[in-house]
Amino acid sequence: MKKIFMLFVSAIFLISFTNPNANVILDKVDKNMSSKNRIFESEMIIHGRRTSRTITSISYSAGNKQSFIEYLSPAREQGTKMLKLENQLWIYSPSTDRIIQISGHMLRQSVMGSDLSYEDMMDDRKLNDIYTANVTGNETIDGRNTYVLELIAKVDNAAYHHQKIWVDTERFVPLKQEMFARSGQLLKRTTLSDVKQVQGRWFPMSMVYKDVLKDGNGTEFRITSAKFDQKIPDYIFTKAALKQ
Repeated sequence: MKKIFMLFVSAIFLISFTNPNANVILDKVDKNMSSKNRIFESEMIIHGRRTSRTITSISYSAGNKQSFIEYLSPAREQGTKMLKLENQLWIYSPSTDRIIQISGHMLRQSVMGSDLSYEDMMDDRKLNDIYTANVTGNETIDGRNTYVLELIAKVDNAAYHHQKIWVDTERFVPLKQEMFARSGQLLKRTTLSDVKQVQGRWFPMSMVYKDVLKDGNGTEFRITSAKFDQKIPDYIFTKAALKQ
């Protein structure tokens, strides 16, 4: 009887080990990728068909409701600012000295010719809040073992109906993502690398986004400085800050 009990316990352990709970995995991913607030300095390198260009910026985010981005270079983009409050997005252009609200289908437009849309940049919600998940297998990416997860949207306003993500089994950060339309058509692919430990969390400092429906060689997003759980002045997240 004792032997049967031990075999039963071993079987349960083996099942739990080989089929980890997908929601637990996503929760660990969210703890690494999300924060109360954060300040990033970054470079966005847009690889076109013939040439590449680099845009630098500093961004401030508070949860998933508020964010502010100021573009620093090159000269033609310097001073351009973006403000997100809840589900609203405004852009300030110094060349016209105007503030424009981006809404509706315009949110799917490219940001400065990159492979990211305004919708991509706005959605900072946790994966567990948007998707239900299932573990579908294990694969190795760049020498790292990963869980392969299938995510299906459980809210109506998800940017993508479903995703496939590869999550590092030790550090619990995504190393690759594929985003799909409801029809099943692949829309975008993201690879994440240069994973570093920042303030007690694992975080990818380099991300390459590829819109598979457009020409070019993708957009690389390099984080040069990352600070989490910082005190950010309230005035940053106001429309008045756009013209300052």
